[in-house]
Amino acid sequence: MEQVVQELLRPDYHYYTLAEGRDSLVAYCCCGLDARVGGGDYDDDSLDLGLMVRPDLNGLGRGGEYAGAVLQFTRRHFPQRRWRVTIAEFNQRAQRVWSKLGFVRVQTFARQGDGTAFGVWVLAGANQADEPQPRGSWKQAGPPRIIRPTNRI
Repeated sequence: MEQVVQELLRPDYHYYTLAEGRDSLVAYCCCGLDARVGGGDYDDDSLDLGLMVRPDLNGLGRGGEYAGAVLQFTRRHFPQRRWRVTIAEFNQRAQRVWSKLGFVRVQTFARQGDGTAFGVWVLAGANQADEPQPRGSWKQAGPPRIIRPTNRI
């Protein structure tokens, strides 16, 4: 656990806290190299995105809102023109969430070390310019939003 906390606090990693309503931590996201998984082909200049939802909120149908907020935030704050996510093949929920936002699988590979299967997904063609439109929060307090870098808490 200590190692995870230390990595989250590294200023060279781009971790951000996602809040919703009065809940100051519903998920966190990372952008860049730390969102990659060993064994994948990451040769282009896409911005890699990672999203980790708080375990007690998994399966409640909020993943699309959280992923949309991450995509919206990164479009405003990073100069990339292509966005990419790496998703474990067993994680059907995450695949559905990112697919609904316009991401398509372009590669599969086995993770270095344990051989777990992963897919690399990129935001497809025309969807590159489309801004996801957040809906209202299920907590009736506006859409989810990124409130601060996680490593600046």
